[in-house]
Order: sequence, then structure tokens, then C-alpha cells
Amino acid sequence: MMEKIEAETKIPKRILGTLLNSVGSGVVPRFGLEYIAIGRKDEINAFTTDLNFISEGGSAFRFIIGRYGSGKSFLLQLIRNHCLERGFVTADADLSPERRLSGTNKQGLAVYKELVSNLAVRSSPDGNALVQIVSRWLSGLQTKIIAEKKVALDSKDLEIEMSAEILKISNDLENLVCGFDFAAVILKYYIAYKNGDETIKSAAIRWLRGEYNTKTEARNDLSVSTIIDDLNWYDFIKLLAVFVRRIGYKGLVVFIDECVNLYKITNKISRENNYEKILSMFNDTLQGKAEGLGIFLGGTPQFLEDNRRGLYSYEALKSRLTEGKFVSSKYKNLMGPIIRLERLSDDETFALALRICSLHQTYYEYEKNLNETDILEFLKVYMSRVGASSYITPREIIRDFLAVLDILYQNPGAVFSEILRKEEKNFDKSSQSSLQAVQNEENITENDDNPGENVEAIRAFEVKFDDIEM
Repeated sequence: MMEKIEAETKIPKRILGTLLNSVGSGVVPRFGLEYIAIGRKDEINAFTTDLNFISEGGSAFRFIIGRYGSGKSFLLQLIRNHCLERGFVTADADLSPERRLSGTNKQGLAVYKELVSNLAVRSSPDGNALVQIVSRWLSGLQTKIIAEKKVALDSKDLEIEMSAEILKISNDLENLVCGFDFAAVILKYYIAYKNGDETIKSAAIRWLRGEYNTKTEARNDLSVSTIIDDLNWYDFIKLLAVFVRRIGYKGLVVFIDECVNLYKITNKISRENNYEKILSMFNDTLQGKAEGLGIFLGGTPQFLEDNRRGLYSYEALKSRLTEGKFVSSKYKNLMGPIIRLERLSDDETFALALRICSLHQTYYEYEKNLNETDILEFLKVYMSRVGASSYITPREIIRDFLAVLDILYQNPGAVFSEILRKEEKNFDKSSQSSLQAVQNEENITENDDNPGENVEAIRAFEVKFDDIEM
């Protein structure tokens, strides 16, 4: 099995090194995720359905809910890369105390700036693609008109035809909130682009990035009456979505992670203002008021379900997000707005560890020193020492398994079985506190009537691994 994975794994060493360093530190890498993408097939299919709908001019909104380390950020980044390959424009941002959906100190504008800074397309996946998107569109449009209309590059006719095409798109934007000024700035950018006026080009990009502080400054530079601020930044996200569709992309997909930071806001009014913004986004997308726009939010269970400070504390959202009476943990329902990330299955956990082992071996170029039986033994020991298998996350497994692989690589005389035995005491010391921390995080209380529940879960896990064919 391992040899098969090695043969199929063709990955640049730079990307592989970054991938191993990132996941070993508990950080989601920007690229190379597909090499360790195990499981989540149903969730990915649900996202693919959303993307198909967005590409047809529809809109979508999803909450990706899971506890810390469950794979929320990994899944969001994986879908982001998939969007780029399919011809979408993407934008992503992590919320923080300085970046909120709504705020009194430009926190909302900070989210917009971060999204635009991370604006990406397939040819510019690292972000900062705004200038490239606009310039490439104008260059392609100019080439098309020259070929179809048989006009010279320096002729007045070319400018007239270009202006007419830009105005067609501008007319679509003018019907939207703030659309008139948005269209005017795009037209000014073209004129500056045609005349080589770098000052106006720079001013137009500054305006689109939300970098103007006063309306007076924007009026003097661009003759527009609005600027992007805390109150209207989401309207400009909707404008961007329409704009990128008009110039040839399939749509705009926005990823906002670390939404638990909204749950942590202590001021009730400020917190509810942020939830009101989520409600506005939710209504716009699901009612079809936002063309070609997808919004995916990542958060923890308490961010969603806490009746005191979570989304469920905001009645308008609770009534929309509470799952139906017939939904249970036994059956998945991925057609609603909430996708809950459960732990990986036993087979998927084994496959993930096997893949990590193969990639580590490939990067450091050594002969394999672990077989499938060793990996199964690690997982059994790991599960039995950390606690109930339902609390184990991919982040924890990858981090600790990579640590073992690093030890074996750096210490040629080390014996795998001895490392496991030596680490058992450390697992014993940390297991109870780790399990308690998880229970506190998710407001879980232990079942005193059934103290053997964890033991049974571990035994069931071991039996399942014993059944895996190698």
C-alpha cells in the first residue's frame, strides 16, 4: 500500500517541505493540501454543488462548523484551491479583534481590505490579484475589439468601442447599491490605462481597495461621492461578484474563518451588530439578491449553538439555522446551510497516517522504517492515551505522528516500539487534561452513570483497526 502511494506522489520538494512544516506545527498550508486530503468526500460534493449554482449566476451561503483542529480551515483552503482551478475569483480572511464584520473602529473595513488583499485567481493564487484582474480584462477586451472591428491600436475608434463595452458592464453595476461610483471608477481606470496616467490608475485601485479615508479626498481624485467604509463594505463585495462575472470569471467565492472571534465579543450590542451583518449576508445569498457570490464561514460549535453569546442567541438567526426535528447524528444532511465536521472514520485516520509517513519518507529521502502494523500500533496507543476517539482531531494526529517520524529520522538507533512506550507516560499525564479541555470547550459534561464509555469506544476503535486489510 505504501509503495503505491509513493509511486503516485509527485510533488515539488519546496511545496512538500512547506506542507510538512505547516501541518507539523498545526497550521493549514496554502498549497499542497490535495496531497493529504483524506475523507470529506460528501462535504466536498456539497461544495461542488454550490459552485455549480454560483457559476450559473446563483449564490450560496454555508457555515462550516467543527471544533478546533477538526479540519475547518483545511477544508476551506482545499475548496478555495478548487475554486481557483475552476475559474472562480476567491477572497479569504480570518476574523480577529481587529477584523470584524461590523465595528466602530474600522474593523469591518479591515475585513474588506484583507479580502481584497487576498483576492486570487488561478494565474495569481497568492493574492493581490485586483490589478491583474482589471488590467488583463482591459487588455483582452482591447485585443478582441481590434480583431473584430478592424481598428488601429492608436485610433479614436478603439477608445470609443472600448468605452461602449465598459459602459455595458457599468450599466449592470449602476443598478446596485454604490454601483454608480464603482462603474465610474472602472471607467476612469480604463481612460488612465489608455493614456498611461499612472496617478489616476493608482487612485482608482486605492479606491477599490478601500484605502481612501475621506470622501473629500476621493472626490478630488476621482470625482466620486462615496468611499468604502465599515457600513457599506459588503455592498462592494456584491459589486465585485457581479463585476468579475461580467468580465469572464465564474463568480466570487468568499471564505471567512475564525468566526469564533465574534462569539468572544463581550459587548452584547457590538456582538449583535456582527450577527446582524451575517443575517444580511445570509438573506441576500439565499434569496438570490447577490449574483455569482458564495460565502463560506468557518466557526466552532459554541459560535453557532451557544444560546447566550453564539448565533443562537440572535433569534433571527436561530430560527433560520436550527436544524429540523428529524435531523439526527445518525444521518447526514449536507443540503442545509450548516456543514458539521465529524471526526474522520477509522479507515480515513489510518489512510491519513499512512500518507503522512509516505510524504515524510519522500521528502527526507530515506528507506521506509515503519510498516502498516507499526502505524496501526501508533494509532491504538494514541487513541487509548488521549481519550475517547470522538475527540481526536486530524491536527493532533498529524502533529504527534510527524514528531515520531522526525525522532526516528534524526536518531537512526531509535526503536519505534520504545518511543511509543516512553511516550505513554506523557500521554497519561496529558490525556485527562486534554479531554477535560475539549469538554469545557464544547460544554460537554461527563456521564457519571457510565464511566466505562471511553474504554468501550477505544476498544471498538482497536477492533475496527484490526479488521483493516493490509
